[in-house]
Amino acid sequence: MTTYDDRASLTDLTTTAERVRRSVEGVIEGKPEVVRLSLTVLLAEGHLLIEDVPGVGKTMLAKALARSIDCSVRRIQFTPDLLPSDITGVSIYDQQRREFEFKPGAIFAQIVIGDEINRASPKTQSALLESMEERQVTMDGQSYELPSPFMVVATQNPVEMEGTYPLPEAQRDRFMARVSIGYPSAEAELQMLDVHGGVSPLDDLQPVAHAHDIVKLIDAVRGVHVSEAVRRYAVELVAATRTHPDLRLGASPRATLHLLRAAKASAALSGRDYALPDDVQALAVAVLAHRLLPTAQAQMNRRTSEQVVRDILQRTPVPTAAPPAAPPHGGRMHGSPLSGGRMPGGQAPGGPGNGAPLYGQQQPGARRL
Repeated sequence: MTTYDDRASLTDLTTTAERVRRSVEGVIEGKPEVVRLSLTVLLAEGHLLIEDVPGVGKTMLAKALARSIDCSVRRIQFTPDLLPSDITGVSIYDQQRREFEFKPGAIFAQIVIGDEINRASPKTQSALLESMEERQVTMDGQSYELPSPFMVVATQNPVEMEGTYPLPEAQRDRFMARVSIGYPSAEAELQMLDVHGGVSPLDDLQPVAHAHDIVKLIDAVRGVHVSEAVRRYAVELVAATRTHPDLRLGASPRATLHLLRAAKASAALSGRDYALPDDVQALAVAVLAHRLLPTAQAQMNRRTSEQVVRDILQRTPVPTAAPPAAPPHGGRMHGSPLSGGRMPGGQAPGGPGNGAPLYGQQQPGARRL
């Protein structure tokens, strides 16, 4: 449960996240939802996959996020001849010391930018598996811890583009979320010509947060409360993908964990110390869709995994706020979880420090959140 001391951390979180958001949005015009999702994945200790056609700013977004934080940054240009040792590192024999010495690879950074990840072979792509899940690299029986925070921001072109390799299912499952930037609006593209026409905005981009600040913010996100009803709602959404007739591969238990972590980070970015069903709903498509494999029939009907997730969201009952419990001795209770769970003066039902409204199963006539 989050305490009042933790709420001060949440205040710092929203302030720091706002600085980073403004810094990134100064480079990426007209895509606030994409920038927010990037920050959500960062604070949820996840990895981000940016998928779109060339020229819409995939690498620019990754660079802007990395440069807005004062931390170590490495970029890996994935090509067909890239070797796994180029990523993880290699042991070299030292003739003077007569022993092998480990030379760390490009993965040893706090933010790693993997540009066009699907242009490398699956063998090379798999070099990231241990690093992304266990945050370490094992070489010659020795494990080397990666720095904290650690985040992989990978870009890829659609698989129908020539010269690409589809990511293995195990690789896709390790990315917390996938986002497509899309084409900018006419106004945003016109403003881009004014900003990017003479000089790159990345040249003047300065860090607005430190790595140790991000570590503290991640700890604050871990303290965000998630009620049992919201957790059950996330489990039901993921379980529905495993039995859907349009899917031959549903989401894994790791997807449930990623969805819950992302919901907690989204709640913290909104200044709340508790997660709502709205947080889960808003992130379900980004967190789940890239892990799903449609059936051949669904592909023939042009049914995408994003459409399937939206269909599941429509069919799965949403938890609702439970009615307030009757106070003892016939007294009257002020405030209600239905109105956000806050008592007069900002307290939540159940006493100070309890910032989480109660949720029960959906009932006929109940107010839907």
